[in-house]
Amino acid sequence: MPTLRLAYATEFLIALIAVFVLWSQVGGQSHLDLMPWYFKLAFGAGAAFAVVKATAAAVSHEHPWNGRTLKWLGIMAALLVGCGLASYYCHMYLETDEEDDQQESALVTGAVRGRGPGAVRGRGPGVGGRVACYPQLSCGSSS
Repeated sequence: MPTLRLAYATEFLIALIAVFVLWSQVGGQSHLDLMPWYFKLAFGAGAAFAVVKATAAAVSHEHPWNGRTLKWLGIMAALLVGCGLASYYCHMYLETDEEDDQQESALVTGAVRGRGPGAVRGRGPGVGGRVACYPQLSCGSSS
């Protein structure tokens, strides 16, 4: 019995690694990085635990494909679907558009340092009655 416990503990650790590698490959590492830790803990450890329980159910009966094995495989599949939904949620609501942020930051930084479109001979924007005008925005003048 102690050997079987050691085998189940080893299987849990291997399944934990496999779940997170699969999750990062399928769902995207950037989404996994944005996800709160408690989602990763619940879904990752839950799926690895379900794998171990399915194995234990298969070993404990004469026929490996029995009701308990299928129950734990169904729970594992539901947890993996939860992993996918959590990744989708992070993709839709937690991911920022880095390109837009970088472009906007460069425009603001250039204008503040006197190199933007609204700068007047090295002075800051708005000096001498001029208003900063960015190429993406309409300035109200057609010139």
